[in-house]
Amino acid sequence: MSTHPPITGRPVRVALVGAGNRGLTYLEWIKAHPERAQLVAVADPRPAARAAARAAAGAPVEFDDWRPLAEERIADAVIVATQDRDHVEPVLALARAGYAILAEKPLAPTEEETRTLVEGVREAGVLFAVCHVMRYQPYTDLVKRVVDSGVLGQLVSVDHLEPVGWWHYAHSYVRGPWSSEKTSSPMLLAKSCHDLDWITYVTGGRIEEVASFGGLAHFRPENAPEGSAERCLDCAVEAGCPYSALKLYMPTLRERGAVWPVTHVTEATDEAGLVEALREGPYGVCVYRSDNDVVDHQALAMRMSGGVTATFQMMAFTEQTHRQTRIFGSHGWLRGDGERVTVQDFRTGDTVTHELGTSGSNAADGHGGGDPALVEAFVRAVATGDPGAVRSGTTASLGSHLAAFAAERARHTGTVQKVPAH
Repeated sequence: MSTHPPITGRPVRVALVGAGNRGLTYLEWIKAHPERAQLVAVADPRPAARAAARAAAGAPVEFDDWRPLAEERIADAVIVATQDRDHVEPVLALARAGYAILAEKPLAPTEEETRTLVEGVREAGVLFAVCHVMRYQPYTDLVKRVVDSGVLGQLVSVDHLEPVGWWHYAHSYVRGPWSSEKTSSPMLLAKSCHDLDWITYVTGGRIEEVASFGGLAHFRPENAPEGSAERCLDCAVEAGCPYSALKLYMPTLRERGAVWPVTHVTEATDEAGLVEALREGPYGVCVYRSDNDVVDHQALAMRMSGGVTATFQMMAFTEQTHRQTRIFGSHGWLRGDGERVTVQDFRTGDTVTHELGTSGSNAADGHGGGDPALVEAFVRAVATGDPGAVRSGTTASLGSHLAAFAAERARHTGTVQKVPAH
């Protein structure tokens, strides 16, 4: 196992592999803190993506593939923000090359590949963090402080909802890169391993058994409205459809400019370019005629260590907002919504609400402060050589992934599944 010597006298040198939306988001902190970190290289096969990284934070060296970075180590750390199925090979090679690594979640689409990645990183002995950004939110800090304070007494149960948002689901999981398990990963892993990880983090427990139910209820060909067409631009009933691509993207472009999610649809910055992308690309296809197969709703029932029970629900058909959580204890209970935490103490009868004043529940808004806090913690760990700054290392992240894989086995077989120990 290698050690993590501190870096003194200069900023941490960072390379980026995968300059998509998530990768560019992490560059925002680097750009704002040039005294602490510097982007020295970017690797992406798309010229426009490399140009975006260069514009975001500057990158003197550009590659169309990650492999040159593994052949010669030119940075202290690397952020791997490629698509779900493209993490294992670069992470293992870059770990062997000696880079500290910040890897986007999920680590891999299968249990075998996930274990292979984790074992390889451990063997290399490099500093490693996973982008479980919810662990780093100020809101999470508050919830964990309340739980750890003992005011709730003995923890009994957790009830947690992930409201994905009707338009967000249509964008990313019907028309977007995560629409198919074959090309990305199951919805529970792609989107909700965050939530399984968060539940274990704030409670300090481990998910030991899980049952799961869910499926693709709505976005199916038989639910297409009468008179609808293959594409929104050709559809006679588009104006009355909540999932109209014109409704989802054109107002954003007009009101906010070329920002996410428009930037996922087209590189163009004008209405004519957006219309062309909707006419030709996947984001203009009718949501009922897409080839998506990931679930649009899923519910889990879990038994955790210490006898604590937990429920989790991933739901597409909601507003796009913060997660909603209730934690029940023998002496009190907690209700949280991402912006405030209300706690009732049964012993005194007092109810206290803690207001954070934060906003931003999704990737476009920095995940409620989680995105910049994650990058700050990773850079601090690299700079100081102290892995304790990282809250989402191999062991913690492996646990949430194993729980997601067990839940999928449970959903497909109608059984209760044990979650393997780490």
